[in-house]
Amino acid sequence: MRRRLAIGGGLALLIAVVCVAGAALWGYWRFDAPGPATVETTVLVPQGAGVAQIGRQLAEAGVVEDPRLFTLGVRLLGDRPLRAGEYRIPAGASAREIMEMMAAGRTVVRRLTVPEGLTTAEIIRLVAEADGLQGDLPPEVEWPAEGTLLPETYFYSWGDDRRALLDRMARAMEETLAELWPERSPGLPLETPHEAVILASIVEKETGLPEERPRVARVFINRLNRGMPLQSDPTVIYSLTAGRQAMGRALTRNDLAIDHPYNTYTVRGLPPGPIANPGRASIEAVLNPIESDELYFVADGNGGHLFARTLKEHNRNVARWRALQRR
Repeated sequence: MRRRLAIGGGLALLIAVVCVAGAALWGYWRFDAPGPATVETTVLVPQGAGVAQIGRQLAEAGVVEDPRLFTLGVRLLGDRPLRAGEYRIPAGASAREIMEMMAAGRTVVRRLTVPEGLTTAEIIRLVAEADGLQGDLPPEVEWPAEGTLLPETYFYSWGDDRRALLDRMARAMEETLAELWPERSPGLPLETPHEAVILASIVEKETGLPEERPRVARVFINRLNRGMPLQSDPTVIYSLTAGRQAMGRALTRNDLAIDHPYNTYTVRGLPPGPIANPGRASIEAVLNPIESDELYFVADGNGGHLFARTLKEHNRNVARWRALQRR
């Protein structure tokens, strides 16, 4: 009798072991099997979410079939915690692939392109409206100074902090100036990197053609060397708007005569500060302009400018431009 009981108990234990092993193999197979999603799906995993919560979220998004199986698989097979963020789950991704993606933190990389020549107020608006960024921006009294943010494309992830992105822009400008300033041409009428940024911001606003920047920069440098006023329309616009909004109308003769430290028609030399945030190319143009004795330029009606060495030649170019405007 005891022998039969022992045999029966052993058989039951063997059956139980076989069942558990079978269930484990089935679960292991299901964890590696293709998932139910038929299209790429974006999932946002919030900060502080646990494995069980993530499993339920993935099931609700339709990328895993059983949240309990995902949770158990991560706890048994995962060797790193799952990270919060925005994930783009491929169609048919298995639970294991999703686990590995989240453990590695392979989040969606977003981008924010800051065009050259924007003012700090305009960059602040871009950052405020950028999808996926979090956190408050500094109050206006703590905004970065004009000309201290480098325009370029910045990559970020969902949930990144807005202030941290502004700090990256400021560091990028500092690093750019540290790289370019020592390589400047000799004899420039610029005593500091800050003065280079001031002039570069004017060049940035004067022309949108990359090939014109070193030539426009040389005109302004020639005028500075001769003690001539820069007579740059964008500085007058900045005098009137402080970079907060578009001008919305053409400049008038009265505008050109306003008493303001940024009006380079009435004040000789550089204005007190930048009128925008210049890009790297404009800074390079100011620090390494072309060789030329030109002193004037005016729009040519095709997006570029006509340059002149003498006032007489310049007046002819101005007359041509005004005729184009009338037509």
